[in-house]
Amino acid sequence: MNGNSLTRYAWLSVAVALATIALKVAAWWITGSVGLLSDAMESGVNLVAALLALWMLTLAERPPDEEHAYGYSKAEYFSSGAEGGMIFIAAAAIIWSAVPRVIEATPIEKVGPGLVISVVASVINFGAARMLMRAGRRHGSITLEADAHHLLTDVWTSAGVIAGVALVWLTGWYRLDAIVAIAVALNILWTGFRLLRRSALGLLDRAIAQEHREALQQVLASHESNGVVFHALRTREAAGRSFASLHVLVPGRWSVQRGHDLCERIEQEMRSAVPNLSVITHLEPLEDPRSFEDEPLDREG
Repeated sequence: MNGNSLTRYAWLSVAVALATIALKVAAWWITGSVGLLSDAMESGVNLVAALLALWMLTLAERPPDEEHAYGYSKAEYFSSGAEGGMIFIAAAAIIWSAVPRVIEATPIEKVGPGLVISVVASVINFGAARMLMRAGRRHGSITLEADAHHLLTDVWTSAGVIAGVALVWLTGWYRLDAIVAIAVALNILWTGFRLLRRSALGLLDRAIAQEHREALQQVLASHESNGVVFHALRTREAAGRSFASLHVLVPGRWSVQRGHDLCERIEQEMRSAVPNLSVITHLEPLEDPRSFEDEPLDREG
């Protein structure tokens, strides 16, 4: 993983958030639309999330040390979890601002210039989101992916707000502006929930993706000859890194060197099958009953 490239993307997210906040606040100031205000508030959350992402990526890239032998990659889950929480706060603020406008409609002004400014901000967000999503998937970074999802949510939010404000302009039904803002808030709540769920699963040492587990099983199956047996395969993921451990059972007559060579070969093939994988193997004699005593406890769940 190229740490410099990841922090560069985080700085890009900060710059985009600042630019879109300025544009959307200007659009709200011109029109007085609560829908556009809700859009600007979500971009404010984007800025806080981008700064947090930059901090967490910097921490996650620190090398392992004596107290953190597996590294700091789980710090990324705090970033995505906090971003999910901030989305909830933004949604609540949007609803708080919109409800009074539903009760008492308020006219909006200079809709044309405000909508043009909002469209420009949305185009900037969309381009940045696509770039962050590609980088997040390429490097296995949940922080960049979360930031990209948030920006994409902002894009669709803006599209809904722009459509709603345009309809208000055409129909003169001013309450629609506030109704659109509430719909936007409900939509981004779902995004926040998904981010919180993914972060929680990551902190709970969830197993790696099913396709990666199947790839590891294929590697092991290719070695199940000459009396070799495998069990107690366990996997977990931590943001951009994956971890696996397993027991390798070989005939007791084998030399230590032969068993060691087999484990080295298996570890290398597993690392080739799953990117950024750290593997630990434990060599045991096949004939010893104690080699199987830990299988029920250590079997992958």
